[in-house]
Amino acid sequence: MRIPRAVSLGFVLAGACGRADARTVPGGNADRGKATIIAAGCGACHVIDGIDDAHGEVGPPLSGIAKRSVIGGILPNTPDNIMRWIEDAPSISPHTAMPNLGVTPEQARDIAAYLYSRR
Repeated sequence: MRIPRAVSLGFVLAGACGRADARTVPGGNADRGKATIIAAGCGACHVIDGIDDAHGEVGPPLSGIAKRSVIGGILPNTPDNIMRWIEDAPSISPHTAMPNLGVTPEQARDIAAYLYSRR
């Protein structure tokens, strides 16, 4: 059976909007990520599953972020992009309310691993 080109293109585009997965964050450590989220005070602005007192309403809730297709309204949800966003969101979107918290690339990787591990 031959699939029409338009239909097969639709499947390709749908696949491009796939979900991120904690296993795709090489070198990330979810336990360290949780500790970094707490230390950086991310819960002051975000609701974050598994983090006590993370009930902020400034930024979007981070629960289920692995299921989202876009980060910050502009970036495809990939491990590299979420790490870039966590490290320095204003360099990507100057009008974002998300501040540069001064996390290292390693800390951003661990935070991404934690967020992607939450279902």
